[in-house]
Amino acid sequence: MYLCAANLREQPLRVAAHGAGMATFLNLTLINNMDKLFSIAGKVAVITGAGGVLGGSIAKHFVAQGAKVVVLDIRQEQLDARVEELRALGGEAVGFVGNVLDVENLEKVASDVVAHWGRVDALLNIAGGNMPGATLAPDQPVFDMNLADWKKVTDLNLNGTVYPSLVFGKIMASQKSGAIVNVSSMAAYSAITRVPGYSVAKTGVSSFTQWLAMEMALKYGDGIRVNAIAPGFFIGDQNRSVLINPDGSLTDRSLKVIAKTPMKRFGDITELNGAVQFLCSAAASFVTGVVLPIDGGFSSFSGV
Repeated sequence: MYLCAANLREQPLRVAAHGAGMATFLNLTLINNMDKLFSIAGKVAVITGAGGVLGGSIAKHFVAQGAKVVVLDIRQEQLDARVEELRALGGEAVGFVGNVLDVENLEKVASDVVAHWGRVDALLNIAGGNMPGATLAPDQPVFDMNLADWKKVTDLNLNGTVYPSLVFGKIMASQKSGAIVNVSSMAAYSAITRVPGYSVAKTGVSSFTQWLAMEMALKYGDGIRVNAIAPGFFIGDQNRSVLINPDGSLTDRSLKVIAKTPMKRFGDITELNGAVQFLCSAAASFVTGVVLPIDGGFSSFSGV
């Protein structure tokens, strides 16, 4: 039974008599509507770097929410393992070997995705991360930085976001709908020691996110949104050696991070999933050009 405000005014005794039941009905309706608002069920989501830890975590969350996941990874073994894992969870998933720095390869993958599922609703640019050679030693002068490693890390993190966005964004432009989610970093907010290349690349990702959000909305309509998340500090394979000592204790760098994080802990990788889902859902229909920090307060705290 549907009751508008006028119905409630005209039938006060009836509503009062069935108050408890009506409250339950309205609560269930509200929950159902909220579920639909944040739903990504049935959406086709392309995830670059899905064979890795972060991409894999998001991929598993997305299939659990009913999304159709396209796994992209440059490593065949990790790619196959991830697709198998997602299907074992009951999800719909396909995989393609994809190099985020090879536009021709990406265009072939995009064509195959459209042939398979007909559209692309979301692109999650997760491929990236720092590289050991691009991280300066604590006492290493920046003038001794290996420029080949600088190029590798800036290419992977910046162009590895730009190229897939252009290829899959073109499909979204033709559809007049879609959501792109990039990955920025705390290193884009203020200087972080020892990671110059990564910092510059992620600052570029933030800027590109805002620029592409403007471009897509102005030229292709309000159905296409481009946003980014900016994760705080999460312990993973790429940064474990600089955050955790061999004996399992925190390094001096970790202690500095925790001191500037009001929540006084590192994040858990699964704590990124809800924000990414939100940005891909109808709940974020008026959200574009945003770089959303997920950092336990790190970016907002002066340390004093």
